[in-house]
Amino acid sequence: MNSNTTDRRHSHGGQRRRSGGGPPRHGDGAPRGRKDARPRSSHAPRSSAHTASALEPIVCDTTPVPFASLGLDSRLLEGIRDLGFVDTRPIQSAVIPLALGTHDLIACAETGTGKTAAFVVPTLQWLLTHPVRAAQTTGTSRVLVLAPTRELAVQIEDEIHGLAYHTNVSSAAVYGGVEMGMQERALKAGVDIIVATPGRLMDHMRQQNADLSGIELLVLDEADRMMDMGFWPDVRRIIATLPPSTSGRQTLLFSATMPNEVVHDALEITKEAKYVQVGQRSAPAKSITHRVEAVAASHKPEWLINHLRQPEGPVLIFMRTKIGADRLARRLAAAGVKCTALHADRSQDQRRIAVEGFKSGKYKVLVATDIAARGLDIDAIHTVINYEVPDSPDAYVHRVGRTGRADAVGQAITLVAPEERRALQLLSKAVGVHLE
Repeated sequence: MNSNTTDRRHSHGGQRRRSGGGPPRHGDGAPRGRKDARPRSSHAPRSSAHTASALEPIVCDTTPVPFASLGLDSRLLEGIRDLGFVDTRPIQSAVIPLALGTHDLIACAETGTGKTAAFVVPTLQWLLTHPVRAAQTTGTSRVLVLAPTRELAVQIEDEIHGLAYHTNVSSAAVYGGVEMGMQERALKAGVDIIVATPGRLMDHMRQQNADLSGIELLVLDEADRMMDMGFWPDVRRIIATLPPSTSGRQTLLFSATMPNEVVHDALEITKEAKYVQVGQRSAPAKSITHRVEAVAASHKPEWLINHLRQPEGPVLIFMRTKIGADRLARRLAAAGVKCTALHADRSQDQRRIAVEGFKSGKYKVLVATDIAARGLDIDAIHTVINYEVPDSPDAYVHRVGRTGRADAVGQAITLVAPEERRALQLLSKAVGVHLE
């Protein structure tokens, strides 16, 4: 079983050691004025940091080992067994011992490799074995996890709930698109773990709903995406309210890619951090095959309709804009393709129904934008299709990372119009994958 996947027996309803609430701040809690994608040219991907040298990875053992050999609390091990986890995966083998040793960490690994469990397991172990400090006020939260989108926040909180099922550890998911009431009650009750998108957490902080004075462990997941989506100023403001690193606060930062900007900011918010790299620094999983189809822009919908009449498995199509995603989904549906759209302008219920319908097989095709698709944890996606050439190497890596997860075989197809050939050549060189 994929260590990035939780037991879906557990309901999303109610607080059940978690909450959801509040009218949307701006969609996912995104900064005002942000769109689904930056208004970049479609002709040239922005440069990616494949040459950053500020971090040197430490030598660490990535050999899979039984979770039972890690000296974990028996209640946590019971949750691990419930989810069907037996042996660690490489990123987990590297990270868990270091995180349990209270080191600050900066970790880079391909998507779908088990990063979520790599920080959730040591986080729960730490909470179970380290009592609340005598000077700490009872009822304050101890762990803060920041993630760029509500989908990823829900996925992380699901993993926490599944692994902590036999413990008394409490958690709450805090994200936009739902009412704030339940979230406010959970925050004021002082759940052990807050999993939040930066924008919505800032909303609660402005209303004095969130007491972060007791945070002893900070986790930043998908740090590169938080930066790319414009969340980093909010992240910095949130960190400024936490106890300083000198007080003993531990910081764990995870990213599928490690651009120069992330390296710079990661070094600023961590203290003597150890850098762990599993796999290539900013590259797609080796289990993914890459294919290019030369198609004129006006003929792309027709090509898709023909290709999707008998798909080999679930297909995820990436579009650059919300309007484009809706328009394409309607055209495919009119042609008899069972599909739906997913983007930041859809309500939380609409997004939930779209994802659940895609997972259950009701929809064979999901048309999504980058922001909405971030954090999708669906193991069975067979093919990812880029409707346009992605505008950055990191965007390509993250998109195609929705398939080929947990070493499963996946396929990535990019539709390339004649005017996109130059962008494709630059992307191919930057990603290090033959896309011609």
